[in-house]
Amino acid sequence: MALTLPSSSTASPSNALAVDIRSLNNLKFEAGTANSAATTREAAKQFESLFMRELIKSMRDATMKSGLMEGGQADLGQDMLDQQLSVTMSGMQGGLSEAISRQLSRQMGGGDPAFSVPSTVSLQQAMPRVAAAATTSTSAQAGTPVPKGRDDFVQHLSGTAERVAQESGIPASFMLGQAGHETGWGKSEIRNKDGSTSFNLFGIKADKGWTGKVADITTTEYINGTPRKVTAKFRAYDSYEDSFRDYAKLITESPRYEKAQATAKTGSAVAYASALQKAGYATDPEYAKKLSGAINSALRAQRAQA
Repeated sequence: MALTLPSSSTASPSNALAVDIRSLNNLKFEAGTANSAATTREAAKQFESLFMRELIKSMRDATMKSGLMEGGQADLGQDMLDQQLSVTMSGMQGGLSEAISRQLSRQMGGGDPAFSVPSTVSLQQAMPRVAAAATTSTSAQAGTPVPKGRDDFVQHLSGTAERVAQESGIPASFMLGQAGHETGWGKSEIRNKDGSTSFNLFGIKADKGWTGKVADITTTEYINGTPRKVTAKFRAYDSYEDSFRDYAKLITESPRYEKAQATAKTGSAVAYASALQKAGYATDPEYAKKLSGAINSALRAQRAQA
């Protein structure tokens, strides 16, 4: 599908259709002007609108038609409405366009979320990798199972981790590293009895105050320094983003992890991991050492993908 963007001379971003055929050349021209930052943001918004349009289309295709509103003219009208709806739903704060903007900025040489883009860069060269990043972010939000292996695991969840990091103050690499350590980089997720994922990436147990879904699994606990297999109840979520948000809430709101929250602001993986172990996050006596190593590993993966 070719990317087309609204022409600034004919329509405003707020009411332009995502498939305005006249807009691509206009975007190429604007990429070479001093307003390239705004162009990058608009490109990201339009990418999101294209994904939203395909999502809406898939939902309609999966819905049985009543027979009352069928025919060529009705289909055309519905398609135009869906196009406009996809634009209206795009560009919201915390949405997919922010992740696309960051990736597009990096691919075009900016590297900074402020979207400083060199005027000589070709948008067409950046688009393929941006589209791949957008697909990854969309899959993560939709709950697609995380891929196995550090690099793919980090790439799949980076957008979600960065959004939660902005809200909580916990560095994305800290959360990605801990999620990677707890799941073996996606190889050993906590699963429900039917084999489906519980979306629990951080090994958070379901205590008495938990009113949500629960997954019963056999896990290893260290009792007096000796590893033993026990059955425990763990929290289950509807998405990986829910898991990230619940983890961030636990660290930032529980008095038990007050020191961990403070050390997160220092950027020290060792200090953060040590604070979590002292607070009793896990019973493994080597937890802090293993976790700090996983955090640094996640950080290296993020830098390699930037």
